[in-house]
Parts: sequence; C-alpha cells; structure tokens
Amino acid sequence: MYKTSVRGILIPGNKSYGQVANDILHPLEAKSPPPWWYIVASLAIGMTGFGIWGIYTTVTQGIGTWGVNNNVGWGMAIISFVWWIAIGHAGTAFSIFLLIMRQRWLTSITRTAEAMTVLAVICAGIFPLLHMGRIWNGFFILPYPNTRGPLWDNFNSPLFWDVAAISTYLMTSAVFWYIGLIPDLALVRERAVSKVKKRVYALLSFGWVGTARGWLRQETAIILIGGLAAPLVVSVHSIVSMDFATSVIPGWHTTIFPPYFVIGAIFSGFAMVMTLMIIIRHVFRYKDYVTQAHLDAIARIMVFISMFMGLAYATELFIAWYSAGEYEIFTFMKNRVTGTYTIAFWIMITCNAIIPQLFWSKRIRNNLMIMFAITIIINIGMWFERYVIIVTSISKDFLPSSWASYSPTVVEWANYIGTMGIFILGILLFFRYVPIIAMSETKGVLKETSNIEEVKHGNH
Repeated sequence: MYKTSVRGILIPGNKSYGQVANDILHPLEAKSPPPWWYIVASLAIGMTGFGIWGIYTTVTQGIGTWGVNNNVGWGMAIISFVWWIAIGHAGTAFSIFLLIMRQRWLTSITRTAEAMTVLAVICAGIFPLLHMGRIWNGFFILPYPNTRGPLWDNFNSPLFWDVAAISTYLMTSAVFWYIGLIPDLALVRERAVSKVKKRVYALLSFGWVGTARGWLRQETAIILIGGLAAPLVVSVHSIVSMDFATSVIPGWHTTIFPPYFVIGAIFSGFAMVMTLMIIIRHVFRYKDYVTQAHLDAIARIMVFISMFMGLAYATELFIAWYSAGEYEIFTFMKNRVTGTYTIAFWIMITCNAIIPQLFWSKRIRNNLMIMFAITIIINIGMWFERYVIIVTSISKDFLPSSWASYSPTVVEWANYIGTMGIFILGILLFFRYVPIIAMSETKGVLKETSNIEEVKHGNH
C-alpha cells in the first residue's frame, strides 16, 4: 500500500476525477495548438525533409555517398541504429517496473515513455535498411517460405537476430501502449464536440464502454503483454551487442557487452524520458502530475546507473591491460585513451560517468534547468559511446597497412537528423491528439496517494 506519510503526496491538490480529466485533456480540447507547437513542428518538418533528401541520395546513388570504407564498413548508420534502440528501452522498462514492482509514482510517466519507445524503434528500423545499400532487397531478411535454399535467411547471423528481436519489440511495445490507451480514447470520444473527432476516437477506442468485464480483460491483457515484454528489456539490446561480441575484433570480443549494452540503453532511455517530462511539466503546466518528486526519483535512478557505466568503462580498460593482448592494449590505450579518437573517448567518459554524479546533490535535483541540461549531455555522451565502440575498433585493426580514418558525410548526418525530425514530429502529434498522461491509471491511484488528511494525521 502506498503510504503518503512516508512517500509524500503523489498527486497534490486533492483533486476529483473530473479535475484530473479536465487537466489532462486540456491540450487535446483546445481549438488550436499553442504557437510554440507550430514553431517546433516547422523545425521538425524541415529536419525530416533534410532526412528525406539524405535517404533519396543514399538509395539512388548508393552508400558511396557515405564516409564508410573498406575498414570502417559500419559508420553513422549503425551508430544511429544502436543509439535509437537504446532510447526505446525506457518505455518498456518504466512499464515493467510499474507492473512488477508496483511503483505507483510511475503512473504519470509511463504513457509518454511508451510512446517514445514506439517512435524510437521506428527511427532505428530505417538504418539497417539503408545500410543494405539496396533498400529494395530488405525482404531478403524476412523469414518467409522461399525457394532460395540456404542462402537466405542465415539464422546464425546476429544481424538476423536483430531483425527478429526488434520487430518483436516494436509490435509488443505498440500493442502494450495502445491497449492501455483505449479507456482514455473512449473518454475523449465522449467529450468530443466535433462529429468527425467523435467518429475517429470511436473507431480508435473499439467501442469501449467501461464495463467491469471490459476493465478486467483490459487489465489482464496488459499484465500478460507486460510479462511477455519483460524479457525484451534484456534480450533486445543483448542481441544488438552480439553484433559486436561474436566477432574477433579488438575491443568487441568481450563477454561484458550484453549487460553493458542493456545498462547503457536504460541509461539513455531514462535520460530522454526525463527530457520529455521536464518539457511536458513546463509547457502543459502539469506540475501536479509530473512533480518534483517524480523527477527526483528518476535522477536518483540515473546516478545509480551512471556508476554502473563508469564501472563498465573501467572494467574494459582493466581487462585490456590485464589480458596483455597487444591488440587489445593498442585499441584501448593507443586509440581511445590516447591517440586519434581520444577526444571522443573522454567526451563519452565525462558525459556518462562524471557529469551525472552531480545528481547526488539535492540542489541539482531541484533545479530543472540543470537537470534538463544534464539529460541532454547524457544522450550526447551515449551517442559518442557508440561512435567510440564502433569506429575505434575497426578503423585500426590487425593490419596497419589497411588502417583508415572515418568521418560522417553530409548525407549521413542528413539521415540521422531526418530521424530526429520524425521523432520530434511524432512526439508533437502525440502531445496534440493523445492524452499525455494515463487518466485511467492516474484516477486509480488518486485517492490512495493524494489524501492530505492522511498525511496530517499519519493514518495508514
């Protein structure tokens, strides 16, 4: 049972159910979005257009327009792919924590985190297709009955595991998110004034009327899908890490990669969730639903995960030294700590292992501007982590005569910026047409977690 006398008030203001609905549905029921929405949407459309140009150039001219070469065959596309997959981890993680650990304070965060997951995985899925060089051959990787014999699919390939894991992750996350959304869409349908809007939301809510049987089946479905999705939190990024760990390339051939990648994915995902929740709290004035206590709790989790990241970096360096393998020592000590990519390496260390330690300070955790800046810095650091892992190991491998440097071209940056535009535009549409906070879940914990008299008298 949630004890307000110990944990504090979860939803301040002693609100009624009607007040909760009015507050959360206010952005949807406004006649038009605020001016900032149009400004950001215009910027996102411009970024998406730049990305479309990059994709068109890639498809029509080939990946020769990228900066990849014989050594660095994995460049910006794979860096961006792994980065987006990591961003998408937070939604499932938050939801699973809510279900399994019964963490009621996550109620107002899960809806946004789940939407972010779906959009991030969609953005990630673009890059493997582009990296094939011939995007129209993407169907080769699909496991359907064919007459090509053993040539396709190669079920021993980690790249095929990626397709299986990520497609499963996308479908599961989307279904999980949508089932939880149905009761709220039905409420929007009932309150809609426009006939068109009423019909659209009636279609999306599948005729939900809120019967006891309907609630029972909806809650059962969420628990079942949540249980099935729980292993995905670990398996998806573990499988992504196998793309590297199953090779013999120095810096990759290590057993630490699966847990290292999973922890890093949760870290960057939580950072992105905090970024969005700070924005939502400010622009929609949801201070009673996304409280300082919510952000403080996320910051505490992140500083804990940051220590794991620092331990992983230190472990890699120690094992490289302790192994006495000349190739491992060169990769870590001569190509990362010092050498060609030393700036990227120390940006990674600073952003992921050092700066987040500021969250130990309560003053920092109470300053939203500093917290917002730190979350942005973390995701920059996590991008550099993927850059360091991928580029440093394959730019200088076993044969010095084949060493080659790598730097992304304009086309590669266009592809990445385009996915950022798609993500931002998707989030804006989510803000405009979908309840940002799960009303049904919030109402479910309203009385138990916001009774002011209980705090005053200490009644449990």
